[in-house]
Amino acid sequence: MESCRSRMYGAEFSQEEIAEAVSNGRLLSVEVEFSRRCNFNCVYCYAKNDLDYAGELTRDEIRDVILQAKDLGARKIIILGGEPMIYPHILEMISFIKAEDLYVELFTNGTGIDAATARILFEHGVAVVLKMNTFDENIQDMLSGRKGAYSQIHEAFRNLKDAGYPGGAPLGVSTIICNQNIDELERMWEWLKDQGVTPYFEMITPQGNAKKNDLLYVDTERVHAFFNRISELDGRKYGRHWEPQPPLVGGECLRHQFSCAIDAYGNVQPCVGVTIPVGNVKQKKLADIVRESEVIQDLKHFKQTIKGPCRECSSLKRCYGCRGAAFQLTGDYLASDPLCWKNLDRQKDIFRLPMESAKLVPHKPPMRIVNKLLSVGERQSVSEVEIGKDTIFVTGDGRLDGAYYPEIISQAIAAQSGFRNLRNGNGNGNGGSKGFLLGVKNLEILGSAFVGDTLRVCVYKIAKYGEFGVIRGEIFRGEEIIARGEIKVWHEDK
Repeated sequence: MESCRSRMYGAEFSQEEIAEAVSNGRLLSVEVEFSRRCNFNCVYCYAKNDLDYAGELTRDEIRDVILQAKDLGARKIIILGGEPMIYPHILEMISFIKAEDLYVELFTNGTGIDAATARILFEHGVAVVLKMNTFDENIQDMLSGRKGAYSQIHEAFRNLKDAGYPGGAPLGVSTIICNQNIDELERMWEWLKDQGVTPYFEMITPQGNAKKNDLLYVDTERVHAFFNRISELDGRKYGRHWEPQPPLVGGECLRHQFSCAIDAYGNVQPCVGVTIPVGNVKQKKLADIVRESEVIQDLKHFKQTIKGPCRECSSLKRCYGCRGAAFQLTGDYLASDPLCWKNLDRQKDIFRLPMESAKLVPHKPPMRIVNKLLSVGERQSVSEVEIGKDTIFVTGDGRLDGAYYPEIISQAIAAQSGFRNLRNGNGNGNGGSKGFLLGVKNLEILGSAFVGDTLRVCVYKIAKYGEFGVIRGEIFRGEEIIARGEIKVWHEDK
């Protein structure tokens, strides 16, 4: 099967380079938002077009994090937005990146790419990926949320080609697959390939604006048939043979092994689809964030950590579905991709949050008091407790005994660990693994809980030493915090 190394979005790195990056905790590329400012309002966009830009990274902070990425081994900087071309210092920052001998890939809607700007981008060797979804002007303007978007995109396309693209520098077209354009995308694929332009056709990640626009979505079987048609076309006409897999047509997305995303406010996350902040570069060095992040390390070692049907798939070595789709639809960045056609008949085998705690903790009634695990993030989670008449340690006046709050925190962290271990050979959804509460520190009782209350329990792993851990916990009744403190636990590490 032909390699996709000539294509964009990370496939240009060899398997040996990627393996080295995983083994040594290094990066090969980094995605950076310079600003969230955007003049489009795309109906499928992942990013919120924020109105308050006061907290965005400064030029010095952007330059610093790019140098930090380079020190970690990154060779490519992918510039995202917002719309990068309305960032007032975009050409200055591109010059800086190129001066550091780093490759630049720019995703843009074509704003401001006149003839002169196109020549500057070409002279810098910038790989430009232009957002273009259709041949139909009305559909393009609708998808972009702006009248005149079609004209702007096609003018930028002409200017880039006149400047020399794609002959001396790569040119790609980023296209989302949606109900409004799927019937014309085979023709667009040929039109782009015949010009030497790289098609970047991608399934929609169900987040941001896309969550509010159900009419965009194409059913899984139809998407699968479309991937197959493009695969047949690519092999027959262009001699490229590849097995269809989500979310990219003719490409692979294994970016979590060698990349991460940094938003305009400095938050680091695995990618723009896995919206779990794992640290902020304003507060911590990028190297420390990457090294210490449980989420990033889980994704780097996905063959050992992925859950459900994807773990059993014969394609696991080169595919783990779309992590963004998995996280957005299940709450779990390690869940199987619900949008993959191979999982179409196995939806019941895909773990989803919220989840009943009975599947996650070893406690049995009446000792089990945590009812549900609601969400999981970077070393933290949120659980739910419903105080009923039969809840243990409820006093005669219907009040929950404050002495039981450490046990609630302990069960919440047990639910988090049990969920983490829900994968083949490591937990089976029947009670999780064993653990013990060893000690309590700095416990503050600030309020009371009563029968009929629903409590929210937030826990965070402060430190871990083998199978021992220190956990900070907070218990809320509504918006009121009623208890907080630290516990020390031993937990069986499966």
